[in-house]
This record gives sequence, structure tokens and C-alpha cells, in this order.
Amino acid sequence: MANLLYLVHRLPFPPNKGDKVRSYHLLQHLAARHRVFVGTFVDDPEDEQHVEALRSQCAGLHVERLHPRAARVRSLAGLLTGQALSLHYYRSAGLRRWVSRTVEREDIAATVVFSSSMAFYAQAHPQLPMLLDMVDIDSAKWSAYAPRHRWPLSWLYRREGHRLLACERQAAAQSRRCFLATENEVELFRRLAPECAGRVEAMNNGVDTAYFSPDTQHASPFDPGEIPLVFTGAMDYWPNVDAVTWFASQALPQLRARWPLLRLHIVGRAPTPAVRALAADPSAGVVVSGTVPDVRPYLQHAAVVVAPLRLARGIQNKILEAMAMGRPVVAATACVDALDVQPGREILDAAEPEEYVQAIDRLLRAAPAAAAIGAAARLRVQHRYAWTNHLAALDRQLAELGRPPPLLAPRPTLQSHPIT
Repeated sequence: MANLLYLVHRLPFPPNKGDKVRSYHLLQHLAARHRVFVGTFVDDPEDEQHVEALRSQCAGLHVERLHPRAARVRSLAGLLTGQALSLHYYRSAGLRRWVSRTVEREDIAATVVFSSSMAFYAQAHPQLPMLLDMVDIDSAKWSAYAPRHRWPLSWLYRREGHRLLACERQAAAQSRRCFLATENEVELFRRLAPECAGRVEAMNNGVDTAYFSPDTQHASPFDPGEIPLVFTGAMDYWPNVDAVTWFASQALPQLRARWPLLRLHIVGRAPTPAVRALAADPSAGVVVSGTVPDVRPYLQHAAVVVAPLRLARGIQNKILEAMAMGRPVVAATACVDALDVQPGREILDAAEPEEYVQAIDRLLRAAPAAAAIGAAARLRVQHRYAWTNHLAALDRQLAELGRPPPLLAPRPTLQSHPIT
């Protein structure tokens, strides 16, 4: 057992959205084996009620209140300093002081960092080995946003991608080990940061298949006779907003022409005005649920679960959870490519609107085949996506703290590209 410092950008409890699912299970894994001191932020007033529950699971806990609007304004300081805006978003003098005091008072063996934006706090204490769970390459996400927006946002997102990649490379170079959620992300980062290639490995997401399991005791939340399509996720997250607005305009009308009783249910917290607007016209066939106490009834009784994500990176927990519930899933090809699955047998993939229409229509017309895909999906996640198996990568690294870290390859000279 060791004393560990765990730095995470969002309160890792409850596990009710993508990044919190991973950060929560990572904390649970570490706390079962070590004394863990957690430094984190609360950015959602609804999470305030869970702080004390989290405190009981930690050897020490420091929570900074983060107000997103003020943080966005504060992040603009990056325009003056030439740094990534994300770094200023999560800057806190209070958290920095707590980290320093904890390092001074406790015999900290290593720092585990969740998200590259939190590496700043660990880098201030280079004497401590750092394990960095980058999860996804956030810089690539910002770069992907750029062409989908007009100037000046296109310029701002392109700049953020450029600046943040430099921070990710530096953090990975200073880490003992850097983890990403998929092999595809590892391959991409090794191309973007070849000097860090020997320090990067995949640590896949998992799913709690005991919690997310088929259970006919869940009462249906849907109206009798309707055919429910379900999308789940935090609905203030732009890739999710983009996914449902695109699907509702490009694929849903064609599906409803074939299946008039079909409804798209968008289930998740904090729907933006753009998401709520989708349900403004009852004839459009869209229902926006907002926050629900339990997502499982919606998955249990879904005819099909859809994940038409065009901008998402890494393994999507929403897909694993639906598969664990034994539901047939139609997901974006890029999301399916990130999974160790058999497309066509355990999940269906699509990219264009017509492909979504054909795949969903096929499942609705052949209930036995849809059920077989759902059953195969559950077996796949049971065998391949157990959290304990994936998080053992942390145990291996912590067990080797006395050994020197792998050598860095020579870092190539970065080309300076204008941000246009």
C-alpha cells in the first residue's frame, strides 16, 4: 500500500457521464489498494451533494468550486500568454497550495493525473513519478471542431488544438507512463509525439456489467405502441449535441416515413437550447428527457440504441452500457472502430444518413436478429470490457516505481504553423 495523489478535473462521483465513469472506476481501483489523496473540481451544483460521499472513500480530499462561466472568461488569459486556454480554465491557486501541502506532509509515492489539463499541478513536483491518464487526445478534438465552425471560433479552436498538443507532448514526456483509451488513440499520439512512443499505452474503458444488465423489472418509460430509439449522454457536450441535431435532421425523417410510431428519445442531463428545440414540434418525433434518475429503463426498453457521433474520440461508455444491457446498437463507424467488436454480429455501424436508416430499419424488421445482436453484444462486453482487467495497467506501473522510466526518443524540431 502506498500514498497516492490523484488529480482529476471533475468530481469523480457519481459516475453519471462519460469521463466521470472512467475517473470513478480508476479511483475505486486505486483506493482498494492504496491511500488516495484526491484533488478535484466541482463544476455542477448538483454534484455538491456527493462531496461527502466521495470524502469517505479517500485518505484526503480537496474540492475546488469551479464556475464554468467565470472559468471560460479566465481561460482567455491564454490568448495573452500564448498558452492553451484549457490550462487556464483549470488553474486554481487553492488547489496548487493543497497539492504542495499534501506532498510536504504525506509520504506520496506517485501522482496519478486524470486529463492532460491537470498535469500542471503534478509537473510542479517533478520528484514524484507521474502516471498520466490522458484518456483521449483533446488537442485532436479541438482541431476537429475548427472546420465545423465559422471564424472566429474556427481560428480559436484551431489555435487551441495547436497549443494543447504542445502541452500534451510535454506532459507525456514528463510522465512515467501515459495512458489513452484506445489503440487508435495511442497510434495517433505516437505519430504526433514520436519522442513519447515508448511511454504510451492503451488502457481501455470498461463497463459494470452487473449494474448494466438486462432486467425486465425495469418499467418502460415509453408510451404504449411507440417505437423508441434512444440516445444517451450529457447533452451540454458539443459532440453529443452535434450528433442528435444531425441525426434528427438527416436520418430521422426518413425513418419516420417508414415507421410513423418511431420516436427518438434523447436522454441526458443539461440539454442545450438547440437540443430542446428538436422537441418543440411534436410531429418531429423527438422527446428530450433531460436528467433521469436511472438510464437503465430507457436502455432496457429501447428498440434500438443509436450513437451517431461524428466528433467523439475514444471508447464511448454510452455504447458499452447499451451493449451490456443487451440492446442492439447502431453507432458511428469511427466509434465502432475504437472497439474490439465484430461489426454486423455484435453492433452495426454507419456513417451516412442512408446507412443509419438502412441499419435501423433492418433491426426493426427482424426482431429475432436484433435480439441476437444484443445478446452477442452483452457477451462481448462481459468478456472484453471488465474494468479490473484494464486498470491492472496502473498496478503494473506502480509496482515498478523503483525502476527507471523508459528513455525518451530524441524529440524532433516542431514546425511552426500559423493559426489561420
